[in-house]
Amino acid sequence: MSQDGAQGRYAGGSVAGGRYQLRDLLGEGGMASVYLAYDSALDRQVAIKTLHTELGREQSFRERFRREAQAVAKLQHTNIVSVFDTGEDDLGGALMPYIVMEYVEGQPLGSVLQADIQAYGAMPADKALKVTADVLAALETSHEMGLVHRDIKPGNVMMTKRGIVKVMDFGIARAMQSGVTSMTQTGMVVGTPQYLSPEQALGRGVDARSDLYSVGIMLFQLLTGRIPFDADSPLAIAYAHVQEEPVAPSAINRSVTPAMDALVARALKKNPNERFPSAAAMRDECLRLLSAGQTGAPVIVQGAPHSNSGAGVGSAVFPPVDHTTPAPGPHSVQTPYQPTPAPGPYAVPAPNPTPSYGYPQHPTPAPAPAYQTPAPYTMAPPQGAGGPGPGGGRRNMPVVVGAIVVALLAVGGVITAVALDKKDDPGTTETTGDGTGESAQAGHKPPERNRTIDAEKCSEASEDSDDPKKVQAPSFVYKDLISVKSCLQAAGWQYTVKEVDDPQFAEDQVIRQFPTEGTAVVPENQTFELTVATGDPGQ
Repeated sequence: MSQDGAQGRYAGGSVAGGRYQLRDLLGEGGMASVYLAYDSALDRQVAIKTLHTELGREQSFRERFRREAQAVAKLQHTNIVSVFDTGEDDLGGALMPYIVMEYVEGQPLGSVLQADIQAYGAMPADKALKVTADVLAALETSHEMGLVHRDIKPGNVMMTKRGIVKVMDFGIARAMQSGVTSMTQTGMVVGTPQYLSPEQALGRGVDARSDLYSVGIMLFQLLTGRIPFDADSPLAIAYAHVQEEPVAPSAINRSVTPAMDALVARALKKNPNERFPSAAAMRDECLRLLSAGQTGAPVIVQGAPHSNSGAGVGSAVFPPVDHTTPAPGPHSVQTPYQPTPAPGPYAVPAPNPTPSYGYPQHPTPAPAPAYQTPAPYTMAPPQGAGGPGPGGGRRNMPVVVGAIVVALLAVGGVITAVALDKKDDPGTTETTGDGTGESAQAGHKPPERNRTIDAEKCSEASEDSDDPKKVQAPSFVYKDLISVKSCLQAAGWQYTVKEVDDPQFAEDQVIRQFPTEGTAVVPENQTFELTVATGDPGQ
């Protein structure tokens, strides 16, 4: 079978022994094509996604894809596109895996955003928050079942004619990343570069918080009409995700409030432990801002700062893609129900594949080993780059790369030397988190008293759905101990505190709790075990 152009010719064919009759081609990309189909057994319209031949050739991949589809089929939620069936059939003389999905009459979120950009400059804040909250509701359900989406982006979010949000393509990125196919070699990352979390960009293990980063990127895009990181190559974009800080959305759209800036900033933290602990927690914040009246038409700043590109250092450290890798990896179907070209997943070589950070799997958040921002990546030039001939101009690439790395290390050394010199000065005072101006111990992280939890979260905790006599434990993780104690006392709960040294967390910051968030507990008769950071680096 040939590539994308051949996919549309399957309209009029059928799969599953003639049960599903393929009608119109709705969309296509480098990885899959989507057809409107008729289910003759149940007399209904469905959408069928067929994966291209290069994926279907390998039995190991087909088996992994089948298992992922079975897991996704168990997801039942208003905001998730339902999966009805999966299988493989001969189309055009080649064995092709397919999945049968709910047919959504609507349009991709990307198209909705483009219409809002033309009308207002960006999506109105209240609409953006509502859409984001619905996407997070879908992720909350998938995360509870241990399924991380891995490719959240506007192209994988549909909006029905009634405005209902539907998230699709659960499990496909995971199947692509399984490592059983030649397309996903060790150290390769499959995902859409503009929405990759830093840990995905590095080819490391991911958990639910990786999806929350992608949601933060998408919310930034809805509020501003732009993505925070963009460049002319996937590697430069990956560099930006790992090393650069995004501008505040309010710098582009003046109607964005400080609270919305803070929401986006927390979702886009490089360290997964500093993001929201769960989709539910991030959704609660979206709904809180929505109920507080975060509305108003977008006010786009003319000449606003462009999104960070990663092209400054990135373009020097990363040679252009066509000089370092073969043809780009497969693109996913960006707009499943209309053929609008847009960037899809790339197979991005992870510059420095290493084991996972070590943070736990959802839903129980817990601290990870100290997260250190990786040094800028370096890549060797292509074979023969230093030789004579037309490619000889690239012989200086190792020198350029080496010079940049040395320069960055030198800058870091200067900053360190200045910092040490300042700490050695007896007249220097370092302001602590409470603003007292007391001298801080070297390496000590002072309290962050602004990380509070409302007492009502305990005294008016949500009733447990399985046992009306119990309530769900709130999340105390990453909150300041003083506010946590007030919350517990308001509900009549007892607590114990265990202190640990961890340079990653501030003094008095709760880093673990038992029972964990969402556990059914008895009102006025529960003891919580809190693990609290001292703010000291320890030995």
